[in-house]
Amino acid sequence: MKFAALLLLGFLPLPASAYDVNGIKLGGREIEVKRAMPSANCKALEWKSDAADRRCDDARVSVGGVEARITVFLKAGVVQAYDVRFDTKDLERVKSHLRKRWGEPLVEATEVISRGNQQDRKVFKMRWEKGTDRALITVQLERKRADLEVSRGNFPAEIYRVR
Repeated sequence: MKFAALLLLGFLPLPASAYDVNGIKLGGREIEVKRAMPSANCKALEWKSDAADRRCDDARVSVGGVEARITVFLKAGVVQAYDVRFDTKDLERVKSHLRKRWGEPLVEATEVISRGNQQDRKVFKMRWEKGTDRALITVQLERKRADLEVSRGNFPAEIYRVR
């Protein structure tokens, strides 16, 4: 009986084990990025960083049916992070797609930042974490562009640190 239950569990759909978009995942190789994004422009970073030494940019990828732009950051040929930008109007579609792929987020909230005599700023955030890997959607709701940043380790702190 236990064997049958375990066998059935093996056939249930599980959230993706890695934060991936269109076959690009943390820890993947540059050749996999080029295979997933044939029109990507890959080049050395314009600045010195311990977090990455190359980047690949593509102006047209689809995330859950939403047109987006992506930048993939690599160190020694291995994907360390990627950044996906899409229109804020498509936020609900992207959220739904990522929930299906990655499961429920660790945190989902809208912060209201009071700005004195200016209009309050609303910032939506949605975050997933698995070990040292993290994915974060950040959107200023009154702006046109939304951002999905997926990274490993201390990448966000290191990528723009002045060397």
